[in-house]
Amino acid sequence: MLRCVTTGLMAGLVAFALPGAAQAQVHRNFPAQALRGEFVVTTPPEVLLNGQPDRLAPGARIKGENNLLATPGSLSGRRFVVHYTRESTTGLLLDVWVLNAAELARRPWPATDAEARAWAFDPQAQVWSKP
Repeated sequence: MLRCVTTGLMAGLVAFALPGAAQAQVHRNFPAQALRGEFVVTTPPEVLLNGQPDRLAPGARIKGENNLLATPGSLSGRRFVVHYTRESTTGLLLDVWVLNAAELARRPWPATDAEARAWAFDPQAQVWSKP
């Protein structure tokens, strides 16, 4: 009886530990429209982007470092470096990705539309190059 309980407990611990290990290996591809910025959720849907007031679009998606969806409330008050896209019709923030260490190391990454227009993007390698 004790053996069954121990075996079940071990299986549960392994299943619990594996998702964390898998999440550490997340590799995400970002669209060419994604810009880099500093993001703080104030009072959802209100946020600060690069120190300026901004707003999340209805249906905005925020993905954490592990690529799982995060609620604005769970991020409230903390500062993150993110990649983000805007809704084409309203200009509101549509997709926000909280960057992990590997993604932060990819430099340069444009912070403005003007930089994105002037630089070249390789979507396969996920790198930008300045002219």
